[in-house]
Amino acid sequence: MKSTGIVRKVDELGRIVIPREIRRVNDIKERDPLEIFVEQDKIILKKFDHREACMITGEIRDDNLVLADGKLILSPEAVDLLLKELEKNNVTK
Repeated sequence: MKSTGIVRKVDELGRIVIPREIRRVNDIKERDPLEIFVEQDKIILKKFDHREACMITGEIRDDNLVLADGKLILSPEAVDLLLKELEKNNVTK
């Protein structure tokens, strides 16, 4: 991770402003969703690409299963969870 030397204060609503140059370099536009990760004492922001993310686990993986013309995206773990739930509720044939 590279330091930019930029410091921002958190406002009374908990917001910060991401500098324009950082948004431009990372192709972050107004209203783009950002994913928030916490790793020990770090807060990491990542541009969220909902087209690739599993709708159950949120995982973004190359082997996610895309169903229903892209309307449903599931990770392998989510497929297992969903199958177990369906079996538990006697929905499978």
